[in-house]
Amino acid sequence: MFKNGLFKNGLFKNRLFKFIDKIPLIPLAVLAIFMSVAPLASEPHLIEKLGMLVEGGLSRPIDIFDLFLHSSFIILLTIRLLRLKGVTRH
Repeated sequence: MFKNGLFKNGLFKNRLFKFIDKIPLIPLAVLAIFMSVAPLASEPHLIEKLGMLVEGGLSRPIDIFDLFLHSSFIILLTIRLLRLKGVTRH
């Protein structure tokens, strides 16, 4: 699979970038902003988990998952914007 399949010649990377390029920009931006400030009632989880990461207290699996969940849309938006600008294109 690795030599002759999906990962040969960057096929997986190309398919992943094509998928990311098809994500509508405005809904992705709204979702990224919402997930970065959620929950609205208390300290946002992203800020809380980043603080835990800096302090070395990010050890429980649920906290690691929460950090990944709340930051994933920001990462996708960043990749999408960089590709839109043409930085990561071949």
